[in-house]
Amino acid sequence: MEETAAKAHRLSMENREKASLFGILDVYSFDEHQVLLSTSAGELSIRGKDLHVNRLHLEQGEVEVEGKIDSFLYSDGGLKRQKEGPWLARLFR
Repeated sequence: MEETAAKAHRLSMENREKASLFGILDVYSFDEHQVLLSTSAGELSIRGKDLHVNRLHLEQGEVEVEGKIDSFLYSDGGLKRQKEGPWLARLFR
Protein backbone atom coordinates (compact mmCIF):
# COMPACT_ATOMS: atom_id res chain seq x y z
CA MET A 1 0.00 0.00 0.00
CA GLU A 2 2.96 2.35 0.61
CA GLU A 3 4.07 2.00 -3.02
CA THR A 4 0.58 2.92 -4.26
CA ALA A 5 0.39 5.99 -2.03
CA ALA A 6 3.88 7.12 -3.05
CA LYS A 7 3.11 7.15 -6.79
CA ALA A 8 0.36 9.59 -7.74
CA HIS A 9 -1.37 8.59 -10.97
CA ARG A 10 -1.45 11.10 -13.80
CA LEU A 11 -2.39 10.76 -17.45
CA SER A 12 -1.95 13.30 -20.24
CA MET A 13 -2.89 12.78 -23.86
CA GLU A 14 -2.11 14.73 -27.02
CA ASN A 15 -4.56 14.52 -29.95
CA ARG A 16 -5.47 10.88 -29.19
CA GLU A 17 -2.04 9.95 -30.58
CA LYS A 18 0.28 10.08 -27.58
CA ALA A 19 -0.39 9.34 -23.92
CA SER A 20 2.07 9.88 -21.07
CA LEU A 21 1.20 8.01 -17.88
CA PHE A 22 2.68 8.33 -14.41
CA GLY A 23 2.05 6.23 -11.30
CA ILE A 24 2.45 2.94 -13.20
CA LEU A 25 3.19 -0.08 -11.02
CA ASP A 26 3.40 -2.85 -13.64
CA VAL A 27 2.80 -3.61 -17.31
CA TYR A 28 0.83 -6.83 -17.78
CA SER A 29 0.96 -6.97 -21.57
CA PHE A 30 0.88 -4.86 -24.71
CA ASP A 31 0.30 -5.34 -28.40
CA GLU A 32 -0.83 -3.13 -31.28
CA HIS A 33 -4.47 -3.14 -30.09
CA GLN A 34 -4.29 -3.06 -26.28
CA VAL A 35 -1.98 -2.12 -23.39
CA LEU A 36 -2.76 -3.53 -19.92
CA LEU A 37 -1.26 -1.70 -16.93
CA SER A 38 -1.42 -1.69 -13.17
CA THR A 39 -1.55 1.89 -11.82
CA SER A 40 -1.82 3.43 -8.39
CA ALA A 41 -5.46 4.22 -9.32
CA GLY A 42 -6.35 0.65 -10.38
CA GLU A 43 -5.84 -1.50 -13.43
CA LEU A 44 -5.95 0.29 -16.78
CA SER A 45 -6.71 -0.98 -20.28
CA ILE A 46 -5.76 1.27 -23.21
CA ARG A 47 -7.31 0.24 -26.52
CA GLY A 48 -6.64 1.52 -30.01
CA LYS A 49 -4.85 0.82 -33.26
CA ASP A 50 -1.13 0.67 -34.02
CA LEU A 51 -0.27 1.15 -30.33
CA HIS A 52 3.41 1.25 -29.39
CA VAL A 53 5.02 1.57 -25.97
CA ASN A 54 7.75 4.12 -26.70
CA ARG A 55 9.02 4.78 -23.21
CA LEU A 56 8.87 2.41 -20.26
CA HIS A 57 10.49 3.33 -16.92
CA LEU A 58 8.87 1.19 -14.24
CA GLU A 59 11.38 2.35 -11.63
CA GLN A 60 9.98 5.88 -12.04
CA GLY A 61 6.46 4.61 -12.81
CA GLU A 62 6.34 6.19 -16.29
CA VAL A 63 4.98 4.85 -19.59
CA GLU A 64 4.45 6.57 -22.94
CA VAL A 65 2.08 5.06 -25.51
CA GLU A 66 1.69 6.21 -29.13
CA GLY A 67 -0.84 5.23 -31.78
CA LYS A 68 -4.55 5.87 -32.37
CA ILE A 69 -6.00 5.73 -28.86
CA ASP A 70 -9.68 4.78 -28.73
CA SER A 71 -10.32 4.24 -25.02
CA PHE A 72 -9.04 4.12 -21.45
CA LEU A 73 -10.82 1.71 -19.09
CA TYR A 74 -10.07 1.60 -15.37
CA SER A 75 -10.90 -1.42 -13.24
CA ASP A 76 -10.32 -2.50 -9.66
CA GLY A 77 -9.17 -5.91 -10.89
CA GLY A 78 -9.59 -8.62 -13.45
CA LEU A 79 -8.01 -7.06 -16.55
CA LYS A 80 -5.57 -9.93 -16.99
CA ARG A 81 -8.49 -12.37 -17.18
CA GLN A 82 -10.43 -9.99 -19.47
CA LYS A 83 -7.61 -10.05 -22.04
CA GLU A 84 -7.86 -13.82 -22.36
CA GLY A 85 -11.56 -13.68 -23.21
CA PRO A 86 -13.82 -16.66 -23.75
CA TRP A 87 -12.04 -19.86 -24.73
CA LEU A 88 -14.26 -20.32 -27.78
CA ALA A 89 -13.28 -16.90 -29.20
CA ARG A 90 -9.59 -17.72 -28.72
CA LEU A 91 -10.07 -21.06 -30.47
CA PHE A 92 -11.24 -19.45 -33.73
CA ARG A 93 -8.68 -16.62 -33.99
